[in-house]
Parts: sequence; structure tokens; C-alpha cells
Amino acid sequence: MSAKVWLVGAGPGDPELLTLKALRALNSADVVMIDDLVNPAVLEHCVNAKVISVGKRGGCRSTPQEFIHRLMLRYARQGKCVVRLKGGDPCIFGRGSEEAEWLGAHGIEVELVNGITAGLAGATQCGIPLTLRGVARGVTLVTAHTQDDSSLNWQALAQTGTTLVVYMGVAKLEEVQRELMAGGLAASTPVAMIENASLPHQRECRSDLATMSDAAQVFRLKSPAVIVIGEVSGLGHVTRACQETRDRGLAGGG
Repeated sequence: MSAKVWLVGAGPGDPELLTLKALRALNSADVVMIDDLVNPAVLEHCVNAKVISVGKRGGCRSTPQEFIHRLMLRYARQGKCVVRLKGGDPCIFGRGSEEAEWLGAHGIEVELVNGITAGLAGATQCGIPLTLRGVARGVTLVTAHTQDDSSLNWQALAQTGTTLVVYMGVAKLEEVQRELMAGGLAASTPVAMIENASLPHQRECRSDLATMSDAAQVFRLKSPAVIVIGEVSGLGHVTRACQETRDRGLAGGG
């Protein structure tokens, strides 16, 4: 295990969604470098490890990536079993491939351990299938937050015919809504906005594309959240919190 780093996906929040391989890495860890979105309950599986918080959150003070790189390198060269623990999956908007490449260039062995991503878990918890025969022939995972603050070609995405799962999109709902409709996606397309996927306090707000931004405002949607856009979002169950939001909107004439 010397000179090796494990890049481990902790899943969306529910500790029971950890993989057996992730548990094995955590049980062996000497050092665990943990992201902000990882449920602290996961740390029960690494009681002998030194835990270091290296979180990154939009709009908050974040740990510089270069510092994270060098910290992993230092402990790995000391022969420690190092686990870099990330929310969701390390290679889905998680910098996993960047970190693996950097460590490999410095002679450190890396093993990537997949985790369940929030878009999948959140949709499943709401009874939404991201793909469905005759309804959705594929799924596209995108992030609304980019390193250079550029925008995606939402109008092209509107033409894919797939379910769209948008990560880090709470602050850009109006842009996403406007551009998808400009690209020809029907205003009546169902939308599910899912906050704190898989956790006991998960909430979801159902709407359609035309009312997505207004519904999110009434619902007081907050990060972390994923937005599922497509016909499949009209399926599945609706939580009490979602129904109460609908009722408030109807009472107010929305």
C-alpha cells in the first residue's frame, strides 16, 4: 500500500450507498482527506485514520487544489495509505482524473473507486428512472458551473432527446430555463429539482420547464441540488414537502 492514493467516491450522502471497495479502502486508511459534501457518518469506517478537511464549496472559502495535490503526495511518499474521499463519484465533476494524472506524473500509484452520483441517487429516491424505454433513450450529465464561467450550449442540449441532469445549477436556473426553451425544448417538459439527494432531509420540487425558476424560488431551493429535466421527471412519487409547495403556489394563483 506504500506510495499509493485511493480516490474514493463516498456517494451522494447515504452511508449505506458506499461500495464494499470503498469500505475496504477506508478501513485501511492512515490519512483521509475529505470533501465538504461527504456525510461525516462515513468516517465511522476509518476510526484509525487522520482526517483532514479539504473542502470546496461555491461561494465559500475553499482549499486550493495545489495544496491538496501536495498534501496527498507528502503522505503517500511517507508510505501512508491515503484516501481522498469525494462526494458522489470522483470522476463525475469531482476532479478525480485531474488528481490521478497529477499523482501519476509524480510517481504515485492511484486507484479510483467509483461512487454513486447524486443525479442517479436523487432521481431514484423520487421514483424517477433516468432512462425508460419509449420515453428517454439516454441521459446526459452536465454542470452549469464551469471553471472559466462560460455557458454550455443549452440550445444544443435541448435537441438531444435525453434526460438532462444538471449539477451545480441552482444559481443559473433562469439561464438554463431560457436557453433550453430557446433551443426548442417544450415549456411543458417536466422538471424535478432535488436537494440533498439520498439524505433523510432530501427534498424535491416538481414543476415544468416554463415555471422552473419561479417554483424553485417558492420552494427556496438550495445547494447541493440536482435538476432532472425530461419526460421521466413527471413519473414517480411526490414528497409531502413538494406537495406543500404546489399547494402554496396554487393558493397564490401560481
